[in-house]
Amino acid sequence: MITFFSWLFSALLLLILLPVLVLFIQVLLACLTVRSPASKQGSRPRVAVLVPAHNESSIIVATLNSIRPQLLAGDRLLVVADNCTDDTAEHARASGAEVVERSNDQQRGKGYALDFGVRHLTSSAPDVLIIVDADCQVVEGSIERLAVRCIESGRPTQSLNLMRAPEGAGLKVRLAEFAWCVKNLVRPKGWARLGLPCQLMGTGMAFVWRDLPLINLASGHIVEDLKMGLDFCRSGKPPLFCPDALVTSYFPRSDEGLRTQRTRWEHGHLGVLLGDTPKLIVESISRGNWSLLAMTLDLLVPPLALLTLILGAAFSLSWLVFVLFGVLAPSLIASAGLGILGVTVLLAWSQFGRGIISFSTLLYAPFYALKKIPLYLGFLMKRQVKWVRSKRDDT
Repeated sequence: MITFFSWLFSALLLLILLPVLVLFIQVLLACLTVRSPASKQGSRPRVAVLVPAHNESSIIVATLNSIRPQLLAGDRLLVVADNCTDDTAEHARASGAEVVERSNDQQRGKGYALDFGVRHLTSSAPDVLIIVDADCQVVEGSIERLAVRCIESGRPTQSLNLMRAPEGAGLKVRLAEFAWCVKNLVRPKGWARLGLPCQLMGTGMAFVWRDLPLINLASGHIVEDLKMGLDFCRSGKPPLFCPDALVTSYFPRSDEGLRTQRTRWEHGHLGVLLGDTPKLIVESISRGNWSLLAMTLDLLVPPLALLTLILGAAFSLSWLVFVLFGVLAPSLIASAGLGILGVTVLLAWSQFGRGIISFSTLLYAPFYALKKIPLYLGFLMKRQVKWVRSKRDDT
């Protein structure tokens, strides 16, 4: 009986070890010096930049000001003022953007706003559609790099999307900035080293216009970007990472804004991970779609805080089992997993995180993970399934 239990427990721990190994490989590959593929520098395609906005009057002007100077004659800049109760539309028009207003209390969410905007653009369709969130800054030259890379590859193209900690932010926000860097820079950079696709990140995304019918944008899904990327990959259009294009934004200063934002992202990610991963693995292997398998393996990696909590719990439980029953194999596997995760985080910090947090701040990470336990318990007890806008600092 004890032997059977040992095998079963060891098998479970090996399953937990899989995302740790994926993360380790991604970080290790990202640390290698790789020359970015040279662009053919063909003529820049005609683009439309679509900005979905829900009550963003305080920041929409700054976003549009970062985009408009990068546009050429024939390009379009469209703001979808979606279920707004403020003057977002007026500010956007005054900034020189086209504006359409959408009001539908039954269909709420970014996906519906995107679908509404795409249908409006159909009358004069661009070659490439670029989606930028209303709270982002698009770094100079990024629109051209995204558009050219997208049209050259014929694939959805994702810019580097980084979130910054506001000036004077506390430890937890600076740790969140580092975790975001690992998720949106280090991991896709590592996968790209093998020619593998990345997840779509919600903003700074470029699509060949003729490929848009391959997906259904009209969705209230709280992580519509993950869903879009997987759907494109299923259709033979795996997303491409373009770190030369950069879109930035800031974490909210308020605790409420941070909580709302993290709950939407992490509950949505976990929902897709638990609900879709098994069928995605079966589908990718049965169809020989190795790009989809790579995206699924990437999806298996949960947020760093949750991965730390899971491994910490497995480590403690496995050594308790050893003390009580003398079963050693599970404790060795759990110890190896925790060790690999520690090495991975240190490697990522040494190469990419030194400018974000100090080593002493990094040591606070396990306590930061413990403080997120209520968020993960909330997933089990009252999972968020509807899109909710993050509270801005001044709203």
